[in-house]
Amino acid sequence: MSEMMEALQALAAEKGISVDTLMAALADALESAYKRMPGAHEYAWVTIDPTNFDIRVYAQEIDEDGEPYGPELDVTPKDFGRIAAQTARQVMTQRIREAERELRYEEYAGREGDIVTGTVQQGDSRYTLLSLGPVEALLPQAEQVPHERPEPNSRLKAYIVEVRRTSKGPQIVVSRTHPGLILELFKLEVPEIADGIVEIKACAREPGHRTKIAVWSNDPNVDPVGACVGARGARVRQVVNELRGEKIDIVPFSDDPYEFVAKALSPAKVKEVRIDETTGVAEVIVPDYQLSLAIGKEGQNARLAARLTGWRVDIKSETQLVEEEAYGQQDWAEGEWVVDPETGEQVWQPAEGGPAVSAEEWEAALAEAPGGNGEPPAGDSEATGAPANADAEAPAGDPAEAAGGKPEDDAVAAEAAADAVEVPGEGGGEPRADEE
Repeated sequence: MSEMMEALQALAAEKGISVDTLMAALADALESAYKRMPGAHEYAWVTIDPTNFDIRVYAQEIDEDGEPYGPELDVTPKDFGRIAAQTARQVMTQRIREAERELRYEEYAGREGDIVTGTVQQGDSRYTLLSLGPVEALLPQAEQVPHERPEPNSRLKAYIVEVRRTSKGPQIVVSRTHPGLILELFKLEVPEIADGIVEIKACAREPGHRTKIAVWSNDPNVDPVGACVGARGARVRQVVNELRGEKIDIVPFSDDPYEFVAKALSPAKVKEVRIDETTGVAEVIVPDYQLSLAIGKEGQNARLAARLTGWRVDIKSETQLVEEEAYGQQDWAEGEWVVDPETGEQVWQPAEGGPAVSAEEWEAALAEAPGGNGEPPAGDSEATGAPANADAEAPAGDPAEAAGGKPEDDAVAAEAAADAVEVPGEGGGEPRADEE
């Protein structure tokens, strides 16, 4: 084996490139070097024998249309010269770099959706660079968790979103907010998920705050929630630590939408679920003391439950449900308020037809109705024996006359008053001695 072949094999092992790729790069470099020589043919190519490393340059004549014709000519030069050798070196270096870039791209092109661990190099307001070894990953600001500031030289796990092919090599875009990061982290921590025994059916996430996942077990002997939580919460704690303290709710998945919606609102206790499949709304009834817990902080628990289940969740307390049902059972006038084109005022148009009623006429009708003005009718006052206008008819004079009796002289009135007086404590109201 020649020294040139040994050098190519050593270079291939160092760069991680196949020997055939290096041989093709060397042939391109020698072809470029030959065409830089004076008197070189325009249509020429280089062949390399891998057994003895014999290098040959062949050429053909071309016609007016640029098509080759005639026999193949062996035009191998004895010496390429200094300029041609320098050109060959540059072309060889360029081909090796292109091969390395292609190799790195192929390595990561099929890994979209995987999780990688990188070292934080630098970051600014636009993006953060992660070193993955031979390549760098780009973590844009939009893919970072709010209020999370990775420290330089710290290790970070991220989810590969996209791998782009560029002239400078592959550009790997990673994310810390993608829901797939949760799934991949649980695969690393939970062997049952990696083996396919437990599946994560749905995931809803608000990065940096809370995540809900619905799990399902293909083995009836395996508890999906317990498998994800682990002994004393050891498994889920590792995921929470990697997510910098983000809370995770794990609920069992169910094919029954009623049960699934009720479980998705955990930790709140649900009393009843009503689902309208035509509108896609799930009405959830909870006890009064569970209403705030079911809704969550700023509606977070309800939003995550809606994303997890795919239903629009409407949460009501028992008191609200009773009030709405009582409101719906009342009789209401059927019609609508419309604008009178002549006066420009709003009038009430009954649904059964008839003349329109203005707002003033509506209020007057309410006031004239029994009890509409907040006072009892006149008939009620007469039944009780009270005058209809006591303040106006009662005189301001003698109390006896004010009481409705006939006027009498003062002596008779005083004697009648004295006869009516009883002395308490003397015989239970017996008459006095002088009256006997």
